[in-house]
Amino acid sequence: MMRRKNDNKRYFTRMGTRKKVHAFVRVKPTDDFAHEMIKYGDDNKSIDIHIKKDLQKGFVNNKQTDWSFKLDGVLHNASQDLVYETVAKDVVAQALDGYNGTIMCYGQTGAGKTYTMTGTTENYKHRGILPRALQQVFRMIEERPTHAITVRVSYLEIYNESLFDLLSTLPCVGPSVTPMTIVENPQGVFIKGLSVHLTSQEEDAFSLLFEGETNRIIASHTMNKNSSRSHCIFTIYVEAHSRTLSDEKYITSKINLVDLAGSERLKKSGSEGRVLKEATYINKSLSFLEQAIIALGDQKRDHIPFRQCKLTHALKDSLGGNCNMVLLTNIYGEASQLEETLSSLRFASRMKLVTTEPAINEKYDAERMVKNLEKELALLKQELAIHDSLANRTLVNYDPMDEIQIAEINSQVRRYLEGTLDEIDIINLRQIQEVFNQFRVVLSQQEQEVELTLRRKYTLIDKNDFAAISAVQKAGLMDVDGHLVGEPDGQGFGLGVTPFSAKPGKKAKSKKMFKEQLSTSARKEGASSPVGGKDLDFSTSKTQLTPSSKEGDVKDMLMRDRETSSTEPLPLDSPKEELRPPRPSTPPPKPVAFEDFKNERGSEINRIFKENKSILNERRKRASETTQRINAIKREMDMTKEALNFQKSLREKQGEYENKGLMIIDEEEFLLILKLKDLKKQYRTEYQDLRDLKAEIQYCQHLVDQCRHRLLMEFDIWYNESFFIPEDIQVSLKPGSSIRPGMVPISRIVSLHNYLKTMMGFQQAHRK
Repeated sequence: MMRRKNDNKRYFTRMGTRKKVHAFVRVKPTDDFAHEMIKYGDDNKSIDIHIKKDLQKGFVNNKQTDWSFKLDGVLHNASQDLVYETVAKDVVAQALDGYNGTIMCYGQTGAGKTYTMTGTTENYKHRGILPRALQQVFRMIEERPTHAITVRVSYLEIYNESLFDLLSTLPCVGPSVTPMTIVENPQGVFIKGLSVHLTSQEEDAFSLLFEGETNRIIASHTMNKNSSRSHCIFTIYVEAHSRTLSDEKYITSKINLVDLAGSERLKKSGSEGRVLKEATYINKSLSFLEQAIIALGDQKRDHIPFRQCKLTHALKDSLGGNCNMVLLTNIYGEASQLEETLSSLRFASRMKLVTTEPAINEKYDAERMVKNLEKELALLKQELAIHDSLANRTLVNYDPMDEIQIAEINSQVRRYLEGTLDEIDIINLRQIQEVFNQFRVVLSQQEQEVELTLRRKYTLIDKNDFAAISAVQKAGLMDVDGHLVGEPDGQGFGLGVTPFSAKPGKKAKSKKMFKEQLSTSARKEGASSPVGGKDLDFSTSKTQLTPSSKEGDVKDMLMRDRETSSTEPLPLDSPKEELRPPRPSTPPPKPVAFEDFKNERGSEINRIFKENKSILNERRKRASETTQRINAIKREMDMTKEALNFQKSLREKQGEYENKGLMIIDEEEFLLILKLKDLKKQYRTEYQDLRDLKAEIQYCQHLVDQCRHRLLMEFDIWYNESFFIPEDIQVSLKPGSSIRPGMVPISRIVSLHNYLKTMMGFQQAHRK
């Protein structure tokens, strides 16, 4: 069962079995019937076409002359009653059970499509499929008094690839401001802007049908005096509700009755002017319809071109959808129209390849479902009250809890956790759920309190913030291995060796030295480039707790250190800038400068680069050793297999012994089998280790490449800014200025410097 949802209704579709489209052929009666060329099968379900060879084209003529088409029925000289009984009656009957249906008339112009679908008004017996379907629907409604069935109708016309409402001339339908469009939603395809009219009786439906027929566009040509110049779709919507209130389920269905415009050969119809333009649109849309049918018949096709024209798009649900589909092909029986007859029969045979999946469309009325659920809820409460009274239980309230009751449960939970309450009274399931909910609330509050207490006592340090870690290590709060001073591996507080500056009694001196160390570290780290934590993260822990026991100074220093290492500018008159050595007149060679850079500004990146490279080399060495062990195991396996094969061949030559169906082997062969089994196990283990090592090597290689690229990039920036940028412009590139290092290309900076020198020279000359 497939389920689809809407705003106020729930849709359920019972999936049916796939079935072929039914295709029938109706031959137009004529006095000049080609008996020699058109023949019917004995079962009246096949038709054979034979064309004599044209001797004017020579004796060697491979043109096909015989065709045979198998159909669901051939209607020759059939009355309107027989046509309806054969083609449409079952489709209409199943529509009242929830199945969608489509009946389509296709054929050459003047072959009798409109007569078959609509009939004539002069004679009651000549009624077509459409009025007979309306009559059958209302008669079946009278036979089902247990259901309230509503019927609605609409009439759509597709003329020159434009949509028109044939019932728009009624007084109840206002003028449409926006043009009609075809819209798709999960429930199917519908026409936005098409009026749908409620019909309570058969006469109202007939009046709507006749109103639409008078608005159809027709024209005259040599083959048909009243030729339909548009495709028309008359749709009957059926909705059946049970008259009992308890049944919220109802079914819906629709019947599409399609009267297609006829295909034309312009040389035969002689169409001109407006009629010629209409014929062009008709033939084009029918060609697109045939392409869609061919695609539907091909099981390997994924895309069906429904959107090529308005006709195929509007009939998307009918063509290969979840409905009963019937095609009635109208053909001529005359020899002069044999080519068009063959084309129509080919279309019918292709349509038989299309499969549909008829399904019942069930919907659930949300309003009725709510009423039924409320009624059922009241009955269940009454039944619970009876069970409570029989069990001698006090009156239990099953309504949702209010705020007072929730607060009382919260109080009981807190007292239970504190130990002042031994047990919590349980009355119903709703209370059990609320007790667990309050446990969660209390636990969450306690977690917040613990976190707040820790934040008051400790300061969080990011392990990727090297400037902060360096400052803490220099302050004596952390050793080189990353452990806090006095921290014995997480087992409470212990005694440890601290620097002299961190001892009691040296409080003022310690604070002063700590500030100087933080300032120096900040300047050093600020002068160097920032290192991304993503590239250098080797630790599983992200944060570290530092006790803020030194009068709260550590926290302030660390915050200041972070700001200094990231964005805070260095003062222009800092001691380090004053002691900066003079720049040489000529830049040093890059290899020499690179060694200096690795020892000074790029020392941190270089250290990480070396660590990553050593890890990579170690993994490569292990992988090489593992590969050698695998090769040794493989050679030993090959030797064992050869020895085992030799033992097997020797046993076969000496004769095999069996005991109760089991083969008896000697001890040597048995030991070889066990050895081979152990070797295979070792081989799989070593191979898995090698795969893991290769993955680690790949990851380490990526880290090494990243560090190498970062080191070279930082060196280029440092080299250019240190030896090529003029000293008077370097002031603008210091930390804290609007221009960051590496942001402006060196060539632009040098060009700017030369330009400024030239302009200053011009100004001095002008003053003189």
